[in-house]
Amino acid sequence: MSKSERVIEREEVVIRFSGDSGDGMQLTGTLFSNTSALFGNDLLTFPDYPAEIRAPQGTVGGVSGFQVHVGQSEVYTPGDFADVLVAMNPAAVKANSKYIRDGGVIIIDEDNFTEKNIKKAGYEKDPIEEDRLDRYNIISAPITTLVRETLKDLGLDPKTVIRTKNMFALGMVYFLFGRDLEYTEEYLKSKFSKRPEIIEANSKVLRAGYHYAETIEAMTPIYKVSPASIEKGLYRTIDGNTALSWGFLAAAEKAGLGLFIGSYPITPASGILETLAARKDLGVKSFQAEDEIAGICTALGASFAGNLAITTTSGPGLALKSEAIGLAVMTELPIVIVNVQRGGPSTGLPTKTEQADLMQALYGRNGECPVVVMAASTPSNCFKYAFEAARIALEHMVPVILLSDGFLANGSEPWKIPSMDSLPEIKPPLVKEGDDVFIPYERDPKTLIRRWAIPGTRGREHRIGGLEKTVKGTVSYIPENHEYMVKMRAEKVARVVTKVPDLQTYGDNEGDMLLIGWGGTYGHLLTSVRELRKEGRKVSLAHFNYINPLPANTAEVFSGFEKLVVAELNAGQFIRYLRMEFEELKFKQINKIQGLPFTCKEIKEQCVKLLEE
Repeated sequence: MSKSERVIEREEVVIRFSGDSGDGMQLTGTLFSNTSALFGNDLLTFPDYPAEIRAPQGTVGGVSGFQVHVGQSEVYTPGDFADVLVAMNPAAVKANSKYIRDGGVIIIDEDNFTEKNIKKAGYEKDPIEEDRLDRYNIISAPITTLVRETLKDLGLDPKTVIRTKNMFALGMVYFLFGRDLEYTEEYLKSKFSKRPEIIEANSKVLRAGYHYAETIEAMTPIYKVSPASIEKGLYRTIDGNTALSWGFLAAAEKAGLGLFIGSYPITPASGILETLAARKDLGVKSFQAEDEIAGICTALGASFAGNLAITTTSGPGLALKSEAIGLAVMTELPIVIVNVQRGGPSTGLPTKTEQADLMQALYGRNGECPVVVMAASTPSNCFKYAFEAARIALEHMVPVILLSDGFLANGSEPWKIPSMDSLPEIKPPLVKEGDDVFIPYERDPKTLIRRWAIPGTRGREHRIGGLEKTVKGTVSYIPENHEYMVKMRAEKVARVVTKVPDLQTYGDNEGDMLLIGWGGTYGHLLTSVRELRKEGRKVSLAHFNYINPLPANTAEVFSGFEKLVVAELNAGQFIRYLRMEFEELKFKQINKIQGLPFTCKEIKEQCVKLLEE
């Protein structure tokens, strides 16, 4: 076989790394992703790991996986099916065999396919026979044995030696896709700068895996995915939690305010607190609270004192914050509450994704208690919607709940770093010193926004609090005043619609079906609609980032389609909200509640079924 015959050009490819929680699959996937990003590919990742810190070894429940979809054109999903699966043990095969494309490659560490491990994974004798894996290209390599042989002269303890086997598998995959080892070697030098023996061990094993793949015929042909044609600029790979954090940093700078985050660590939102706590160099004040209530209450106090105030949480934590959100509504102080949704209820599926907190975000408080609700839709645009959530909170003096989810928080993709000059100004309604009478709930007649007086500002002494107030800030139990203030607070949130861009459709403005989604399902829905349109279906997509208030032209967009179908990762929350807002319209639904994102295959099948009804 000539050199040219050994290389097959591919538009895109999906690779899944899978093994026990201690096998380093998250790091392996991340390194391959970053190397592909530096090469110029577009990509999207999907880390998938168990909730236990150290799940039972060798069991399907303990499998940790990392999937990455790389392409030479725009990539919007981590891929439905993997072209290559790296399976470090039988449980990894058991957990992932249904997600491998027919004719795909499975690389296994044959040393781990012992009778004991095969039984623990739920097989009787032979995983290849029982799962009918003969339709795949199985590359069985004695990875553990080869790693021990490679490092036998370095004098390392056995545990340290075994920990490097993920680098052997990574080296094999680098050869399969013609990737350079340089980035990973530089990473190892930086990561273990004080432990040269670890750098040497991992680098030797990485190269050993590469050269082993080079020598075995089963690893040919190799696949080439060319760089993507993307807009020129400075890029980096970013995950959703980091993008949210940087969006808030940018907003604080644009508003000329300090940034405060008060949060209690909770999966999968903890990364935001960790990222912002590390930026004291940018003036961030962070407080790791003893519980969720303290987290939001300290943030609300920071808002009262004149900061851009953030609090972060995941599903059950939002329930604990509900009373203080009501206080923020009553006092009309700006605050952003980030909810990185996960599978529930209660502790539920803490490391899995879901969209089941929408009703809680909209209505989960006592009394008439409206807030602005927004949702990010890709890992990189978490930056944009964090910035916009902060802008709306500060300029309109309202609490904003920003919804993300586990898929966005942990997933990553290339992101073009914007210049600060390209971002809009943020102008909070701050009051300067003065001798005129300050009325705390006096409103701009157009927007109904009240002014923001920072404590200590001369001549601006005032009272706010959780009891119902008059316009002057004095406590009031007058029935008519309570009704008036309730209506004013609701109308103020409704008028935020002036800052909400019109809803755009992907595809035509009329047709047989409009697929409707919100939040982190965007990539899967967009890809599904693109493929359906290529097949001749008259289908378009409307995806929502602004949920309360909805875009002003929503009803107009809906009117152009015969069938309206809402797809979401819950039992049907957004569809219930839309039915309340548009009682005259009929909506169909596509739902999934498995702790996993949609696949394009299942969305397309459901859409075709609904089209043909």
